Amino acid sequence: MAVDRRKLILDAAMQSFSHFGYKATTMDLVSKSANVGKGTIYTFFKTKEDLFREVVGMVILEMNLEAENAIKSDNTALENAHAILCRLLKFRKTHQLTAKLIMEAREIGTPAVLEAVDEFEEHLLQAISTKVERAVKMKEIRECDPDLTAFVIVKMYKALIFDWEEKHEPLAEGQIANYFKLYLFEGLSNA
Repeated sequence: MAVDRRKLILDAAMQSFSHFGYKATTMDLVSKSANVGKGTIYTFFKTKEDLFREVVGMVILEMNLEAENAIKSDNTALENAHAILCRLLKFRKTHQLTAKLIMEAREIGTPAVLEAVDEFEEHLLQAISTKVERAVKMKEIRECDPDLTAFVIVKMYKALIFDWEEKHEPLAEGQIANYFKLYLFEGLSNA
């Protein structure tokens, strides 16, 4: 049975980036972890940046799968948007690589990591923008700019999930859905 050296390298790189971050991961570290020579890595990936971009691409595929698994055919577009957001934000928070990269982006500001975190964010925004467009077409919500609305929705979710629990008990997913509905769709006005 042939050994898939490229997969060994990618798995080792995922593990190294997850444990040590982008900045501290070296090709030597990846080669030792994958049990291949450094030259073997360079037959597949010209640079550490190329290897990193491939690993980030793998994470985005995982995010796509998470988003697809969150969708239920009998839900409204907005219910599915809520499900996708909860699933992807929880993924970002608990997935070892994304958590490490978010920390490295915040603490060190490594350019390649900042770019990867932006790519994760853009992927999330696009997924929600698509759901907003669908909700407008289905007349579930009024006409709006889907990109701007997705931005507001994602920021609200991040605030309720991450920012709130810095000083308070975390909110349950159902509570987040209720606040989302109250603040964004029903509004606070009694009129």
